[in-house]
Amino acid sequence: MFNYGIDKLTVKKVLQIADGNLKAVLNDKAIKKVHHCRAKVEKMANGNKAVYGINTGFGPLCDVQITPEQTSQLQTNLLITHAVGVGNPIDKELSKIMMICKVHALCQGYSGIRLKVIERILFFIENDLLPVVPEQGSVGASGDLAPLSHLFLPLLGEGDFWVDNQIVSASKVLNSHKLTPITLQAKEGLALINGTQFILAHAIKGLAHMKYVLDLADVAGAMSIEGYKGSASPFKKALHTIRPFKGTQKTAKRMRMLFQNSQNIISHEDCERVQDPYSMRCIPQVHGASRNAFYHLKELATIEMNAVTDNPIVLSETEAISGGNFHGQPLAMALDYAALAASEIGNIADRRCYLLLEGKYGLPRLLTAAGGLNSGFMIPQYTTAALVTENKTLCFPASADSIPTSLGQEDHVSMGSISGRKFNQILNNIDKILAIELMYAAQGIEFRRPLTCGKIIEENYAIIRSKVNKLEEDRILKDDINAMIVLVQNKKLIVK
Repeated sequence: MFNYGIDKLTVKKVLQIADGNLKAVLNDKAIKKVHHCRAKVEKMANGNKAVYGINTGFGPLCDVQITPEQTSQLQTNLLITHAVGVGNPIDKELSKIMMICKVHALCQGYSGIRLKVIERILFFIENDLLPVVPEQGSVGASGDLAPLSHLFLPLLGEGDFWVDNQIVSASKVLNSHKLTPITLQAKEGLALINGTQFILAHAIKGLAHMKYVLDLADVAGAMSIEGYKGSASPFKKALHTIRPFKGTQKTAKRMRMLFQNSQNIISHEDCERVQDPYSMRCIPQVHGASRNAFYHLKELATIEMNAVTDNPIVLSETEAISGGNFHGQPLAMALDYAALAASEIGNIADRRCYLLLEGKYGLPRLLTAAGGLNSGFMIPQYTTAALVTENKTLCFPASADSIPTSLGQEDHVSMGSISGRKFNQILNNIDKILAIELMYAAQGIEFRRPLTCGKIIEENYAIIRSKVNKLEEDRILKDDINAMIVLVQNKKLIVK
């Protein structure tokens, strides 16, 4: 069981809560913190001192004080006016992750929101009432204002929910559950839409995806080396002990494990070849560098999912600090770094595909024994090349840009929402690149028989062959590629 506002979230726990495999609750300690902070807000809202976001307007209107009678309308207007997102809806899973992370932040006792509002969001989470959130419109500065506004419009009976993959108005869904819209009070609109939960949700989903991609890339690389009849010596422990980057050492260790008891590798240990090309030989250094980026993003995302990122932050009955905890820069920069790291996994995989086509060291050109009449595996490498270049164009760091908003009040923004979206786009492309490399590598291994490879390589070879047959003569490869992509996306290949 996970206690909102008390226990520490991790990537794994967020995804378990979202999948329904971990029960998350509000305990008495968290409820007490929520009530205590709410009392502070109500005192400030009814006082004469101007406190930003509690009894004033927002952004450039922060100097306009609002009467207690206008407070509710102010908070309602905030969500309505900020719900200006465009583009396709984000995945439903992302909407759920956003709500989970927001509830955890609100329950830490610095946001001043009523328990009633938190309980309604929990009802949405627990009953899979997932709001429809457009993917574009956040600049990632005062938090993810537009997407969070869409996420919480249904609290007011506005906006839309997903129902059986159909978009249904929130008012209809609330009626079907006998729920009435909530009337927001002082500070609550700001607490809901100030925050980095859109950026964070993309980081969490991307981290889970990247972990599998990194492990699978090691498997694909090892399988390609088996097909290429490359050397295992560049992965020796002694070599990486004297340049001990964490990611490099992890990758080298995995490569040694993958080559264990390989008859194919042992068969040419004493051959005359001096060294392999970099995309084979430098797998620990390249994959390892990408792993280091993964570790960095995971560390920062873990801090963020346990942080309070709205505004103002309520510290006492008389003090609510209008600071910058909502600014997405800490995650934006790390996401751009992780996007580059993911892209490089595809880049080096494409080079290994090319090597397998060259016709060296006992492999036929284009991986077909009947070349000339048959083109073999010539053309799928065009696809990997296209995907690699697409990823390169997505690597421009969104966090390097900033366009002022809110009449200059928000004069530096993170653009982290774009960083997060690009990160996940790149990872989706990597799935396809690795799928093609694995298909090539399995074909290469055919020409090394009867020698066998390491245990995990052989198990993956069998999985691949259960869906894609050895290529003897030209056939439509689109079906084979799609079958490989499904194996990768459904995590059917063995990576440990």
